[in-house]
Amino acid sequence: MSQGILFLVSAPSGAGKTSLVNALLEASAASTMNNLCVSISHTTRPKRPGETDGKNYHFVSVDEFRQMRADKAFLESAEVFGNFYGTSRHWVEDRLSQGWDVILEIDWQGAAQVQQLMPGAVSIFILPPSLEALRERLTSRGQDDASVIEKRMSEAVNEISHYGQADYIVINQTFDVALDDLKAIIRSARLGKAYQMASHAALLDSLVRG
Repeated sequence: MSQGILFLVSAPSGAGKTSLVNALLEASAASTMNNLCVSISHTTRPKRPGETDGKNYHFVSVDEFRQMRADKAFLESAEVFGNFYGTSRHWVEDRLSQGWDVILEIDWQGAAQVQQLMPGAVSIFILPPSLEALRERLTSRGQDDASVIEKRMSEAVNEISHYGQADYIVINQTFDVALDDLKAIIRSARLGKAYQMASHAALLDSLVRG
């Protein structure tokens, strides 16, 4: 069994990251990419309408989060808009060892932390087609008031400035095109030498021996 690949997907709030990842997982389940899964982060932020604990996030108190961080239970952790987010180290390492390819939906700070620990991770940055489109998407969600949207827009500019740290960049102007781009990145990573050597060790050995 080959070791899975860790994919780090970053984007400013409102760029469509979660919708794209959900669509990617749905498409993957009915294809040869059915060993793809997404990590469920721990967070201290309140649940939004329609969210479920253990499905969208593991919702924990600030005290619980701090204790987990002290116990080094997180692969990465960060504070975003006054809330804490963290990725379970054990869960990710266990899935990768089982051959699952794991997606982390993560901000640029978290991605940088993970890449230091796991330099083989593949990083992807999703960008909006314009700041105007980003503002429209944030407003149309109807989840935040004007002051929060302005704060998110300000943070988005800072977030976007770190796109150069990623291995791949996807512009989410047309959803279906952006989704196809994500699929292409996953497929490309799986065609890498290390992954193929682990996945097809017996075949490659037989071809070399003749």
